[in-house]
Amino acid sequence: MVQELEAKGQLQEMLQDAEEKTKDEMEQITQRLISDQDYKPDAAERAAWEMVRERYILLPPEEQ
Repeated sequence: MVQELEAKGQLQEMLQDAEEKTKDEMEQITQRLISDQDYKPDAAERAAWEMVRERYILLPPEEQ
């Protein structure tokens, strides 16, 4: 996927998009955990990171 995106000149754009989505979703989840489930801010941020990272960062392996 990386090679394909680089060849098309889209890699940086896709990485920035993933970064923004990760940041936005983490903020939303963190706030929800703090307000709805009485998490402390640090614990809420760690829990949000665990939830979000697999969507945008730890992608499943590609098939060859």
